[in-house]
Amino acid sequence: MEIAKDTYIRRRAKLKQDIGSGLLLFLGNDEVGMNYADNTYRFRQDSTFLYFFGLDYAGLAALIDIDADKEIVFGNELTIDDIVWTGKQPSLMEKAKAVGVMDTMPMCELVAYIDKARSRKMPIHFLPPYRGDHKVWLWELLGIEPRAQADKASVPFIKAIVSQRNYKDEEEIRLIEESVDLSTEMHLAAYRTVRPGIHESQVAAAVEEVACRHGNALAFPTIATVQGQVLHNHGFIHDLKEGDIFLLDAGAETKSHYAGDLSSSMPVGERFTERQEAVYNIHLASFRAAVDTLQLGVPFRDAHIAAATKIAEGMKELGLMKGDPAEAAETGAYALFFPCGLGHMVGLDVHNMENLGEQYVGYAEGQVKSKQFGFKSLRLARPLEEGFVFTVEPGIYFIPELMDKWRAEHRFEDFICYSKLDAWRDFTGLRNELNYVMTKDGARLLGTIKKPMTLDEVYAAKKYEL
Repeated sequence: MEIAKDTYIRRRAKLKQDIGSGLLLFLGNDEVGMNYADNTYRFRQDSTFLYFFGLDYAGLAALIDIDADKEIVFGNELTIDDIVWTGKQPSLMEKAKAVGVMDTMPMCELVAYIDKARSRKMPIHFLPPYRGDHKVWLWELLGIEPRAQADKASVPFIKAIVSQRNYKDEEEIRLIEESVDLSTEMHLAAYRTVRPGIHESQVAAAVEEVACRHGNALAFPTIATVQGQVLHNHGFIHDLKEGDIFLLDAGAETKSHYAGDLSSSMPVGERFTERQEAVYNIHLASFRAAVDTLQLGVPFRDAHIAAATKIAEGMKELGLMKGDPAEAAETGAYALFFPCGLGHMVGLDVHNMENLGEQYVGYAEGQVKSKQFGFKSLRLARPLEEGFVFTVEPGIYFIPELMDKWRAEHRFEDFICYSKLDAWRDFTGLRNELNYVMTKDGARLLGTIKKPMTLDEVYAAKKYEL
């Protein structure tokens, strides 16, 4: 399924209406060499360029001249030297017309067009760059040094884009659900593969093969590890042993470039240990508490607090925390065991529009993002609205370095039983993650294929593929 041409036309029309005047600059991505120019990373188009222009080709830029009511795609036609390596492509005009753009120009004319606009004192709106080549490009086009570009990016442009991309229509939700289903298949492959005596890289290979077999890509680098307390562990350096917890965080990006994002935790052997089951059930209770909080108009921060409170309750039952769990959640003491945020927006980016700024994407106007450890990692806190697509992913982690730091600093001694923590230093960590969309009737779980969540479901899914 592809996005319809009329959708791109409608998106650009709304953007022009919201901004009102000036020149809107869209920099597409280009090929980037890994270790020399012709040995490139997998090409991935800029997500905002995709959202408004839908052209999945390297070497393009676009302008929307609001005052002149013109939309222009800039690029160069392929030469025969290009074609022998890449194969034939549509012409630049054919590409543009496919998404409802009637004007094209060679890339060399982009500078002259912008120079003319600058001479007329026309506002030129651009986005904060996240790639080195874009920073150089903006320097050449606008004369703004790279270190100043983020601060001079157009806030009205950012807000106008966020006001569209944050709200998914049925067309987008269907595409995201396709990615979620493929992501679930990736996770089911892990449940069938994980067993004692193999290596993390073998599980990662089985997981990633599912996406590749369907002709799709990864939405982000896979996390597949028995050291789950390292939140972004991409190393694949450990052997799997009986008694380990295996944590997988993996998602597919289908040809539409919409992302799925799921996490799973499973025993390496047939079952968790008794202690692991206890922590897993605490985690599951925190997940359910968060989901029960998801309502239209309710801040996602409330769901985060609900999960944190359940984790604090569970840690108190294990003898690792004390005091009022709700107070432990509000003060931030919970973050010793849950130092990350509950979830984030999902769309064309797995952390949707993170390059535009979390304060615009995940926080409402006037809502202040906390600088406190734990809360500062909450990417989404704003009241939930219809069309939001987001993750729910509480976790429980035992991070020895964090335990030692907090103990040395005497932090939250009214809530944390430091004398009991040494017996848990080797526990590692676990989390589960699912994707939801807010509808007029409340939160709906995305995906038509069920990912194991309860202990019984996890154990039933543990069927080794020899």
